[in-house]
Amino acid sequence: MVLVNEPAGVDGVHRRIAELVQQLHGQADADPDAVLAELVEHAAVEIPGADCAGVTVTRNAKKIDTPAASHRWPILLDEIQQRHREGPCLTAAWEERTVHVADLEHDDRFPNYRRDALEQTPIRSVMAFQLFIADETMGAINVYAETPHAFGPEAREIGLVFAAHSSVAWNSARRDEQFRQALLSRDVIGQAKGMIMERYTVDAVQAFALLRKLSQDANVPLIKIATDLTTKAGPSKI
Repeated sequence: MVLVNEPAGVDGVHRRIAELVQQLHGQADADPDAVLAELVEHAAVEIPGADCAGVTVTRNAKKIDTPAASHRWPILLDEIQQRHREGPCLTAAWEERTVHVADLEHDDRFPNYRRDALEQTPIRSVMAFQLFIADETMGAINVYAETPHAFGPEAREIGLVFAAHSSVAWNSARRDEQFRQALLSRDVIGQAKGMIMERYTVDAVQAFALLRKLSQDANVPLIKIATDLTTKAGPSKI
C-alpha cells in the first residue's frame, strides 16, 4: 500500500533509505553487524532488479569477508573472489566506484570468477557499489540477479545513494562500538591497576608500568593482561 503523502518511484525510495538510516542512527547501542545486515536486506528490496544482496569487505585486496548477505549466493561469490583475487565486488571496493556486470556469460573482465560463478551459482547480473570504510578497510555493497541485464540506470542511481547512506550508517555504528570498547578497556585496566596498587602499595603510574611490562614480556595486548588479572588470577597471583 502506498501512502497518500509518500512519493512514488525513485523519490520514494530515497525517502525510505533516508528514514532507514535515520532509524539506525537512533538505535541505542546499535551493533555494527546488525546494522549492516539490515542495510543489506533493504538493498535487496529497494534496488530494482535485485534478487539478493551482500557486502564485501577487504583489506589490501587479500582477505575477503562477507559480514552480511541476504542469501548464500553472495557468500559463495565472495569465496570465489577470494580464491582468484578477482571479481566485480573486489574491483568496486578498491578501484572503481561502481562495477556493473550486465551479463556474466558475456563479460570477460574476470575470467576465473566468471567461470566458477557460472558453474556454481545461478547469478547472471551483478552491480557493485563502493563503500567508504575507515581503518584502511575497503568494501562494496552488491546486488545480484539470476537474469542478465537485470539492472538499469534506476538501479545504479538508487544503489549509489544506498551505498553512500550505508557507509555513513555503518561507520557510525562501528565508531560507537569502538568507543564502548574503549570505555570498557579503560575500566578493566583501571581495575587491574587498582589491584596492583593495593597488593604492592604502589602508585597508579607504577601500577600501569607493571601492567605494560607484563604485556611486553608475554607479547600479548595490555587489555588481555588486565582482563586475565581481574577475572582469573586475582592480586595474590601477580
